[in-house]
Order: sequence, then C-alpha cells, then structure tokens
Amino acid sequence: MSEKQLAFGVHLITATGAVFSILAMLAAVEAKWSLMFLWLVVAFIVDGIDGPLARRFQVKKYAPQIDGVLLDLIIDYLTYVFIPAYALFKSGLLPGWTGWIAIIVITYGSVVYFADTRMKTKDNSFSGFPGCWNMVAIVIFALKPDFWVTLAVVVVLSAAMFTRLKFIHPVRTERWRNLSLPMAFAWTAFAAWSAGSNFQAGMLAHAGLSLTSLYLAFAGIAQQLFPARA
Repeated sequence: MSEKQLAFGVHLITATGAVFSILAMLAAVEAKWSLMFLWLVVAFIVDGIDGPLARRFQVKKYAPQIDGVLLDLIIDYLTYVFIPAYALFKSGLLPGWTGWIAIIVITYGSVVYFADTRMKTKDNSFSGFPGCWNMVAIVIFALKPDFWVTLAVVVVLSAAMFTRLKFIHPVRTERWRNLSLPMAFAWTAFAAWSAGSNFQAGMLAHAGLSLTSLYLAFAGIAQQLFPARA
C-alpha cells in the first residue's frame, strides 16, 4: 500500500469511533448500561491507538485533506462527554435536580474546554481535567457512591477543566510513561471487566478500577508537585 493509502486508512480507523458512539447511544436509550459502556471501551481503545498510528504514517503529510484533529475531537465529544452525561442523567444515579446540574456542567464546560487551544501542555499532557467523563461515569456505575458524592465529583472535575492542574496523557506524556501506559491498559481491562459483568464483577475489579483511575487522575498533579530534575 502507498503512503497515502495507509495515512487515509488511519483516518478511517479514527472514524469508526462515530459508529461505536451511535451503538453506545442506542444501548443507552434502552438503558442497557453495561452494553453502552462496552461500546465506549471499544471507542476508548480506538482513540488510544489512532494517535500513534497517525504519527507513524504521517497523516498530516500524506492525507491532509482530512483534519484528523477535528475528526478526533468530534468523536471524543460524543464518547467522552455527551453519552456519559446522558447515562448519568437517565440512570437514576443523580436524581431530580442533581441530574440536571450534572448534564449542564458536563456538556457546557466540556465543549468550551475542547475548543480551548491551551488544553495541551508542552509535554503533551492536558492543562485541566480533559473531560474524560466516560472514565468517570464507568467508575460511578461500578462503585455506585451516594448521589451527593457523585454530584460533588462532577462539580469538582468540571471546575478542574479550567485550572492549571496537569493531567497526563498515558501515551504521549513521556515522564513516567513506563508506568502510565500499563496503568492505562489495566484501567481498560478493569473497565471492560466491570461493564461486561453488568457491574457485578466484585471487589477485585472495582479495586483495580479505582486504583488505576486514581493514578491516571493524580499522576500529572504529582509531576507538578515533584518536577523532573534538569
């Protein structure tokens, strides 16, 4: 295959995220939350591999007619924000007015964040919480905390999008990548396990999901507190 064909093929792989997002939405409309999250996990995996593939096959050089960044952002908003917000609202985990607050702050704050040109740091991390509501939602569905705790998490993370707090990209942030990448793989496995069991996987899966989530959430902040030595 030519370089152009390979580069265009990467765009087509990225675009499959749109298909997985509509499959997740169809499951969500029928309140099949386990199936919805499984499709979101598949979309998450695609999102994890298309970036390295895009750089490997130089899509900006060989397939510039398609804006891969824009394509990725459209799909990310659906799978990371819109569908998880709908799930939190319709599942009953945030009853009454708390659900309305959640969907408003999640969707409104995230669309502004996604359009912010300052969202990436020099080391390819994120400045502010990167709107990964799919990851937050699956932990909430698995652990089912009190709705006040859930609401507090949503509000705090929504505010964190507009701070200077650093959140790592497990693939692109070089510092601690030897640990971050396995953590991301482990998170994906625990998330798929939890969703595939209809969130009845038990303590081991939930503990693994919680611990890997905490690492991914706080590793960047830890890097800010303990800067790398020159």
